[in-house]
Amino acid sequence: MSSIVLDYERETLKDKANKFKQNWPQHVKSYILSFFPIFQWITRYNSSWMLQDAIAGVTVGMVLVPQGIAYAKIANLEPQYGLYTSFVGACLYCFFGTSKDISIGPITVVSLLVGRAITNVTTAHPDITGPEVAVFLSVIVGIITILMGMIRLGILVDFIPGPAIAGYMTGSAITISLGQWGKLTGVKLNSHQSPYLVVGDFFSNLGGIHIDIAFGLTALFALYGIKYFAAKLGKRWPKFKQSLFYFGIMRNGTIVIVGTFVSFCINVAHPTESPFKILKSVPAGFDAMGVPRMDLGILGEVMDVLPSIIIILVLEHVSVAKSFGRVSDYTIDPNQEILAIGVTNLAGAFFGAYPGTGAFSRTAIMARSGAKTPLSSGFVAIIVVLALYILTPAFYYIPEAILAAVVIHAVSDLVSGPKYIKELWATSKLEFMVFSAAVLITFFDGVEDGIYIALALSLFIMLLNIARPRLAVMARSPLDPASKSTTAVPAANDFYSSSQHYIYFDERDPHFEAHIEPLPPGVVVFRLGNALLYPNASHVTESIVAAAKARTRQGESDENKKELLWTQTVDARKNNHLPILEAVVLDFTAVNKIDSTALQTLSSARELLDRYAGQPVEWHFTGIVNPQVRNDLLLYGFGTMEDQGMTTSTSDSTLYASSCASGTTAATKPKEEDSEKIQEVTFKDPPEVIKDEDKERQQQQHPDEHPPESYYSDPLDVDNMVHPYYMETNKFSPVIVDPHNFLPRDRHGCFHWDVDSAVRSICERWSTRRQHIQLSPSSTTSSTAGSTAGSTAGSSPSS
Repeated sequence: MSSIVLDYERETLKDKANKFKQNWPQHVKSYILSFFPIFQWITRYNSSWMLQDAIAGVTVGMVLVPQGIAYAKIANLEPQYGLYTSFVGACLYCFFGTSKDISIGPITVVSLLVGRAITNVTTAHPDITGPEVAVFLSVIVGIITILMGMIRLGILVDFIPGPAIAGYMTGSAITISLGQWGKLTGVKLNSHQSPYLVVGDFFSNLGGIHIDIAFGLTALFALYGIKYFAAKLGKRWPKFKQSLFYFGIMRNGTIVIVGTFVSFCINVAHPTESPFKILKSVPAGFDAMGVPRMDLGILGEVMDVLPSIIIILVLEHVSVAKSFGRVSDYTIDPNQEILAIGVTNLAGAFFGAYPGTGAFSRTAIMARSGAKTPLSSGFVAIIVVLALYILTPAFYYIPEAILAAVVIHAVSDLVSGPKYIKELWATSKLEFMVFSAAVLITFFDGVEDGIYIALALSLFIMLLNIARPRLAVMARSPLDPASKSTTAVPAANDFYSSSQHYIYFDERDPHFEAHIEPLPPGVVVFRLGNALLYPNASHVTESIVAAAKARTRQGESDENKKELLWTQTVDARKNNHLPILEAVVLDFTAVNKIDSTALQTLSSARELLDRYAGQPVEWHFTGIVNPQVRNDLLLYGFGTMEDQGMTTSTSDSTLYASSCASGTTAATKPKEEDSEKIQEVTFKDPPEVIKDEDKERQQQQHPDEHPPESYYSDPLDVDNMVHPYYMETNKFSPVIVDPHNFLPRDRHGCFHWDVDSAVRSICERWSTRRQHIQLSPSSTTSSTAGSTAGSTAGSSPSS
């Protein structure tokens, strides 16, 4: 049985290029086919899926028609433009999408931003119409998102955290609801100003409340009532749960149909003029089809709104698709979803559509209705087409107050509830600040600024976390509490024990206060909490140097004896009770990346600590998960035994040279020379002398195991017996082997599997060196003459 030796070869750029040349046809083919996910599943499509897709598509279509009409009014467009947007998104998504639940179409926040863009452009350029601005935005948004999808920029979505999304969605919902108060009550309001000004205008014009409020409030209460009682009655009578579910999700269409019928009856009695606001004429079919007008004058007026539209389109669509993918146990491709948004918006511009994306409410309905594949969106498109060609005469009498109620009811789902806010406050005060800032700025200024501020604060917090990662100074506790040292500082013979293993933890952890055992004198251990990059390199290395100096004393080198630094006090060198720094151990388990700036600052820290200690300080690294990190450390002089000053004495240099020649390191050599510390024997009966034939049989059965000669003749050494918790007993032999000694070992002796292996390796080598020096005839002379890191390592505990 032998341990695994780790080594990693560098893969050059030439090797990668050759590998790509061999497989480039397959790469190109897979890249092109990835744009059309429908080819991956359409051949397996079956009739049972079609039935479920049809039910889900028809259900969502009946919800989308009234929503599309209402959202178009938010965008300052005629009702049919909302249906154009709904049709194109639903028709094309099934070819390019990877989610079975997404419903692409108009959404409230984007409709609000499009409405503001139209107001800005038509005010500055009266000759440009609102629909022209809408299709111009669709073209620009479509091109940008297509490029984002093709070059795989879906990763950008991951940089926007949940609190920022929740904040601006909550603020947008409040803004949209306040903007609908005028239509709900019949009061004339300027809904394009800041939300708090809309509130002031509303209360100052309460005398202008019209009969529209009868339709608006009735419809709003009915929508909430149907939602509440459908869910409650479904739990009470499970056999009607499915029917009540469909009735509940059809509540928008139901209210619009009932309200339109009442409106028709009233307007028949008053044919001259309607006593309340209604939609009136809606053109049938695709009346706005054509090549979009691309006027560059529009671009200058919409630049303040365009980034917000793109952010919301991409962010809401991908976040909603991911959420329902996790719920239904399937994976979506964010890059392909962004591409799907781009294609639907670019194609929609030729139908007169304005920018649209996936909506949370309609996606939830699609999922609850049992959609099986993305083809369900095709059935949604069929319902929208039927509405455009058959139902447009009925749209004439739809009251605008009812559409306002539909909008207010829909956006209420976007508001974050008290539970989320309490959890956010308890989890992170900084993220709660991001959420609050997004809501307040949206309310007092506008949706665009709310988005930008939320993103800026989120990026600032992210950079702060990167620049100031947690650096823990590690302490240790024995796994066998019975062998815990009772002295504050172990004696020279006690700092290494082959039979004891330790767990390492943050020294400030209160759970281990009563179980801490001192580290070997001169050794300090650190655990890094993040990648080591240029924003945090200086902070991390300065913290390492400061912590190392706080736990050790300055070495007595010729350079250190000259003078004190101006920053040092007179008592700076009187900490004689502290040991001299011998070794630094860095736990790199969380470090998956290290850049050149960090490597340079780490090298500077090494030089600084060498001068401070008056001798070369050993640097050890544990838990490296990325081979590139290991290669970079080697490139900058870390990780090799010679560069760490570990072979300083003549005897130790000979030992290291011989180990290198035999293909082993100095860290593994002591295992052979001091094997009695690793393998011990225990008997149920008193020890006996084992016969020669037993010895030969043992060696034949286990040729890889070489127990010491004392195993066959010496009495049992109870004091040095290895704890049975860490041993494995071979059924053919009473030899007990410590499994920790067979952990993977790196070819370079300064890289280790874990912290315990690193500290054990250091102490084992120091102990072996001390024994080697004591056995050497010139040990007294060499130990007196040599005062370097290697020769002082064995005597460091006594210092």
